[in-house]
Amino acid sequence: MTSTAPVRPVHGDARILAGVGRPPTRAEHLRVFGPLEHVDDLAALLAAARLRGRGGAAFPAATKVSAVARAGGRPIVVANAVEGEPASKKDRSVLRVAPHLILDGAAAAARAVGAREILVATTRAAPELAAAIRERVPREDGARFDLRVVPPGFVVGEETALLRALAGGPAKPTLKPPYPAERGLRGRPTLVQNVETLAHVALIGRFGPEWYGRGTTLVTLAGAVARPGVHEVPLDGTLADLLARCGGLAAEPAGILVGGYFGRWVSPDAATSLAVAPELLAAGTIIALPASTCAAAECARVLRYLAGESAGQCGPCTHGLPALADAADPAQRGDGRSEVARIAGLVAHRGACRHPDGAATFVRSALEVFADEYERHAQHRGCGRRDERVLPVGGAAR
Repeated sequence: MTSTAPVRPVHGDARILAGVGRPPTRAEHLRVFGPLEHVDDLAALLAAARLRGRGGAAFPAATKVSAVARAGGRPIVVANAVEGEPASKKDRSVLRVAPHLILDGAAAAARAVGAREILVATTRAAPELAAAIRERVPREDGARFDLRVVPPGFVVGEETALLRALAGGPAKPTLKPPYPAERGLRGRPTLVQNVETLAHVALIGRFGPEWYGRGTTLVTLAGAVARPGVHEVPLDGTLADLLARCGGLAAEPAGILVGGYFGRWVSPDAATSLAVAPELLAAGTIIALPASTCAAAECARVLRYLAGESAGQCGPCTHGLPALADAADPAQRGDGRSEVARIAGLVAHRGACRHPDGAATFVRSALEVFADEYERHAQHRGCGRRDERVLPVGGAAR
């Protein structure tokens, strides 16, 4: 392994985003970060750094690497750049400003599991990443990179759905087990890691877990915040500290959505006590919902979007999510919180994937944080606010 300090010391919060501020050449990348030499036991380093995935599930990265390495055979590494969360922009930021960190991390993972093939999957053209791949030399990386474009969609980023899409099939999740680490693409053990996760792998492989400390994470801020966009923040402090570090709030929010549409709503007061962690941040999207917009209408629109993004292969999604969206829509004048809660309980933990679970978590937390507003709508008094469409859906962010 190389020295335990960066070639050009990385100060402050920026690590992944510590490059030149534009798509770097390979030479510029190496001037900032130095080379990533052979790592003897990558899984042990990742375990010591306590690195968790940044794709939403926050699964320990070391566990995945170890599982694929044990499986033997001819493993494949898949770098997952499918960003299905409509409000999220963090992964595309990494693709643009730190493509070589992603490729370094993928190459290190491939060496650790014995893979000679690395697929980088995205739903959009990625010219910066394509240019970075052209600069790589297979004999130096130990594996060949292949950039693949798959159809967009909310569920496409789920690892089994992504592997089906890469194999030419429908982008729909499959039941587990078997897990991709056991039998993935083309029936071979497959390591699927989010691209931000792989960038962290490249840093840990260079500088070690002691330098890494608790690490940093990328978040996309939107809504009633002073500085919307992608920020790199340390994994310490509270949610309120994170928001303050990124410029603070621009207006008093009614609630804060943490983790995207599979995350949960929290009250502004709760932000002062919630510890920042990958498990909390999930997909890394934080949206402060202004008090001026109708929270019930915003949430119902997202639920309608999630129902439309279902893979359509099991009852909880096909029938349950449209019913949930109807019950939560103030325009439908349903029976209020109790009916929404009842349907959410029926769809959770019964699908072929986590899609209905995520929708249920989203709306259950909304019922708690916006309880008064839902009650006013249930009594047909309304909240007096319009749907300002703060929460993006569909192609709005693609």
